[in-house]
Amino acid sequence: MASGREKAYAYLKDTVLTDPEMQGAFLSEQELADRIGVSRTPIREALLQLAAEDLVELVPKRGARVAPLTGREIRELMELRGIVERYAAQELVSGGRAPVAELRSLLERQRRLTGADQAREFITVDHQFHSALVSAVGNTLLDRHYDGLRSRQVRAGVVALFNQQGREEAVLQEHEAILDALAAGDAQAACAAIDHHLESTLDVLLAG
Repeated sequence: MASGREKAYAYLKDTVLTDPEMQGAFLSEQELADRIGVSRTPIREALLQLAAEDLVELVPKRGARVAPLTGREIRELMELRGIVERYAAQELVSGGRAPVAELRSLLERQRRLTGADQAREFITVDHQFHSALVSAVGNTLLDRHYDGLRSRQVRAGVVALFNQQGREEAVLQEHEAILDALAAGDAQAACAAIDHHLESTLDVLLAG
């Protein structure tokens, strides 16, 4: 059974931090405690952990603030994702191990999640699509490293959907291009499709 701190941490990371309306907002410990059903102590502990991960900012006499992703963080996130995902594509194609069926299933699931009310779920499946690619390599340390990007990746993805009308359809097309290249066993095309996808997301986020 999850502890109060673990429940608070998971709720903050997966629900509060990924809400576009909460970017830059200060958090009420009491309100969060009431919403989650724990005391304020686990909330404080979770906020301290998130602050150590640079996901919230602790402001003296003001409390905890959801730290918006800066332009530099967004660029570095996309750069790091590109390095990992291109490596995964090259390894999987060379070994004939690309998880085509799993990726196709996730893409079909994502197609059914269009609309503003399903934006978070759309981006959650988006992360699962990319994570499945990386996990298929079978490198535990690489998986752990990539999973550490999850909160920032989901936050960036949700914000991108709200920043540009029609972004969902573009994401689906970009994922289809990645999948087609992997299915064809074309590592170069897969890497190019990954680059295009990440660059498109970066452009949308920086345009604000």
